[in-house]
Amino acid sequence: MTDLSECKVLVVDDTEANIDILVEVLGDDYELMVAMDGEEALEMVLEEPPDLILLDIMMPGMDGFEVCEKLKTIPSTAQIPFVFLSGKSDKKDMDKGMQLGALDYIIKPFDPTDVQDRVRKHLKNILQK
Repeated sequence: MTDLSECKVLVVDDTEANIDILVEVLGDDYELMVAMDGEEALEMVLEEPPDLILLDIMMPGMDGFEVCEKLKTIPSTAQIPFVFLSGKSDKKDMDKGMQLGALDYIIKPFDPTDVQDRVRKHLKNILQK
């Protein structure tokens, strides 16, 4: 992969309105995959690993922290970079997210242009490695 447009981004969020915004903002630039919960996200990642995961934290069933922890235990998915996108704005939650290895932590409600800029920046960094 040498071009940003070839990058696969998995968006994981249980709120359809957030997914709609992210698909609108990122869909023209990247190949998007969408999961509505943690279990679906894990299945998708195992089937077709993305280049970056945008991961909500507060979801029914398996939350984003648990998804991340599970991905880190699987050798084939342990190195997939991810960004938390969450309404949890408490410092301890942000610290936990960064300790789990997140590239970034974006607080909801988010500015779509900011998300677009951050995703582009992180994918450019990933491509340079």
